[in-house]
Amino acid sequence: MVEAAIFVILPLCVAMAAFCDFISMKIPNRISIILVVSFFIVAPLSGMDLATFGWSVVAALCVFAGGFALFALNVMGGGDAKLLTALAFWYGFNGDLVALLGLTGVFGGFLALIVLLIRANQNVLLIAPLPIPMHFFKARAGIPYGVAIGAAAFSTYPDTAIFQAALARMI
Repeated sequence: MVEAAIFVILPLCVAMAAFCDFISMKIPNRISIILVVSFFIVAPLSGMDLATFGWSVVAALCVFAGGFALFALNVMGGGDAKLLTALAFWYGFNGDLVALLGLTGVFGGFLALIVLLIRANQNVLLIAPLPIPMHFFKARAGIPYGVAIGAAAFSTYPDTAIFQAALARMI
């Protein structure tokens, strides 16, 4: 049962966050809350030792501090910072978290280019029968970075220690 929670909770929450951010440029707080609360329930039941659990909390605090600084500088949205903090609990203080953050930057760069292309060609795209949310056409609307975070999470989550341990128990 714990393995099913490990396989389902994080991917489902990340997919919902990416979808909500794409559609409305907002990531609901309940998604980050579900991720954090479920980690505190699932991690001890999964057999995670206390040291790893503690380092996961330290990782989340570090990501929160960085996310808060970026939010204060108006570089990142608050929902994005909270989502990355919640993911840091699941990833822990190791190379997996570095991979998540690095790929988030890479996917975010590609997403920024796509949004810039959409805004540069808005006259053509507005008359085309494509379902593109209107906030993509506003110059100061920002970028739905939750999509980049989601893509990075889906790319890296199968390599995390908690996922690999659950997979090993299934085999």
